[in-house]
Amino acid sequence: MADESLLDGLDPFDLLDREADRVHRFFTSEPDWSLPSRCAGWTVRDMVAHLKGLEDYTRANLDGTVQEMFRAAEQAGIKDIAAFNDWQIHVYDSVPTDELVGEWREAQVANRRDLRARGRDGSVDTMVGAYPAGLQTFHFAVEYATHGDDVFVPVPEADRAARTAWRVTFGRFVLGELEKPVTVAVDGGVVVVEGDLGRVELSPETFVEATQGRLSDDFPMTADLRALLSTVP
Repeated sequence: MADESLLDGLDPFDLLDREADRVHRFFTSEPDWSLPSRCAGWTVRDMVAHLKGLEDYTRANLDGTVQEMFRAAEQAGIKDIAAFNDWQIHVYDSVPTDELVGEWREAQVANRRDLRARGRDGSVDTMVGAYPAGLQTFHFAVEYATHGDDVFVPVPEADRAARTAWRVTFGRFVLGELEKPVTVAVDGGVVVVEGDLGRVELSPETFVEATQGRLSDDFPMTADLRALLSTVP
């Protein structure tokens, strides 16, 4: 059972603003678009296209047209999330990068404005049906934080502790939302995970990486526990 009280004191709209603006500053700093990201097979340029696709999905959330988007994907032969992500990226292959960055920025600013106007208790259309706009905005903030890390967007030292803390909190919430059979507690700066697979203590940073499926291949954690802690499809 998801415990929404965990999220008390956090403003998802402010968090999304902060993460999206940080990514925008990076995309307009003349990065090397050809560099690989942490997402296998994706370059920094591919990440721009993916995030534009995320904004297309966000607009469908707001307009109630998610099923129309998925029907278009099915007609293109898309059958799973990985293929859907790649499909969204390649839709923008012919768009010049500078132009794509501008289109992405325009879309996400408009979407952020409309999510905020919808309000925390409002509703949006998602792949799982109607869902609270505030919670969906938290998910989008996590998406931007994770993909920012994927392309090595700089994060000021002064921001890191608070940024990690809210991501730990939302990770705990989503594990409950997904009804994962674990309990998670933060004890003295350590994240303690307990369940049928045993007990493990993780740093907050490692817990965030685990929930986002970003642990390195050589990190000492069993495949079963990795799968249990991952909150991504």
